[in-house]
Amino acid sequence: MFVVTPAYAESNPTEGTHSETGAIGGDAHGGGVFPPFNPEYFASQLLWLAITFGVFYLLMARVIVPRIGGILEHRRDRIAQDLDEANRLKEESDNAIAAYEQELAEARKKAAAIAETAREKAKIAANAERAANEAEIAAKMVDAEKSISAIKAKALADVDAIAETTATDVVKHLLGGSVTKAEVASAIRAASGK
Repeated sequence: MFVVTPAYAESNPTEGTHSETGAIGGDAHGGGVFPPFNPEYFASQLLWLAITFGVFYLLMARVIVPRIGGILEHRRDRIAQDLDEANRLKEESDNAIAAYEQELAEARKKAAAIAETAREKAKIAANAERAANEAEIAAKMVDAEKSISAIKAKALADVDAIAETTATDVVKHLLGGSVTKAEVASAIRAASGK
């Protein structure tokens, strides 16, 4: 960069000359038109455009598009494999669910059959126990009736003896006399209707 000082400006030998300052490509280079729009440069610009386009086209056609195509093909294959795997797993899960439901239905049938068998066994056992209890009660009833009959017979036998003793004592106290046992026994038999 060149700096002009006031002292140098006064002593500058080109003091009377006029120099043009301004944008590059001013009036001397094409009348002040911006260089890309200058018709003088169109041919070179079109040449470089064609070269650049050709290079990018070759780069796209030979490198980028095949890579993108390979990536897309790989993804398509992977998606197809994933879909096949998902369908296979879905079929396996459907088969597993069907097998589970079938086993569950069989288990329910078995449980119902076991419950029915247990009910029947419990019913048979209850009937057998009830019959045994009824037989035991009947046997006890027979024994009780025998015991009652024996106690009744003994009591009736004792009643006659008590009646004889009581009648003898009553006759002694009321009549003041004595009575024989045979007389009292025949009187009691006559009174009881034996």
